[in-house]
Amino acid sequence: MIKPSTPRLRLALYASLCSSLLLPGCAFWKAEAPQDKPPQVLRQLPLQFSAQDKSQWQVMRLPGKLLTAYRVAPQGTRDALLAEADSSASMLRQALHIPPEQLGKLQFDWRVDQLITGADMRQRETEDSPVRLILVFEGDRQHFLAQNNLLSELTLSLTGEPLPYATLMYVWCNDCPAGSVIVNPRTDRIRKLAVESGAGRVGQWLSYRRDIRADFEKAFGEPPGALLGLAIMTDTDNTRSTTRAWYGAIRLQ
Repeated sequence: MIKPSTPRLRLALYASLCSSLLLPGCAFWKAEAPQDKPPQVLRQLPLQFSAQDKSQWQVMRLPGKLLTAYRVAPQGTRDALLAEADSSASMLRQALHIPPEQLGKLQFDWRVDQLITGADMRQRETEDSPVRLILVFEGDRQHFLAQNNLLSELTLSLTGEPLPYATLMYVWCNDCPAGSVIVNPRTDRIRKLAVESGAGRVGQWLSYRRDIRADFEKAFGEPPGALLGLAIMTDTDNTRSTTRAWYGAIRLQ
């Protein structure tokens, strides 16, 4: 086990961990309330997560953050889940266990009414996004850097679960090029793939079909392990602003 050698180093690492715990990829351990029981683990494909049945989703609170409000809000004939963030950050998630050989296509829809002024996914101080679709994977932790091993051990001691091996987020950036990969400044085990950029398609329902394996390999440079979790998140905690967005059905094939 890696152990900090001095109280000052332990304090610095603990502060780093506390910051990491505010990241979506590091917050799959604790439900928002005890009555929110973990959902049944799903193993069969294809899967579809309906926005209309909000009971399928587990609320996940991020330490020290206000809750983003999620509610069913149909758009005409389209089932949709409305997310309204006001200086807040929280997510809805599903627990999964999909073996890597079964990973195929991911389809999802979303709509954003406005971008978040001042948000920049590349900077930790302004790292907000109006929409996120988050995938969490297992993998060989022998590949962890020493910093990630330490973060994982500290996370395990504080929460009962280790740092996820890898977290891939599909996001909407203000100005980073579509298709770009953004490595999280706190840990390289969280990487974001910009599937949309700029305000050109704000106010429209947009549909995406992604190859999970190809996207993971592009982001991390290695094949994916099993898919352990899926989440949606709208957050404005860093920019202290407001936004709202809609999520449609999410399908794994």
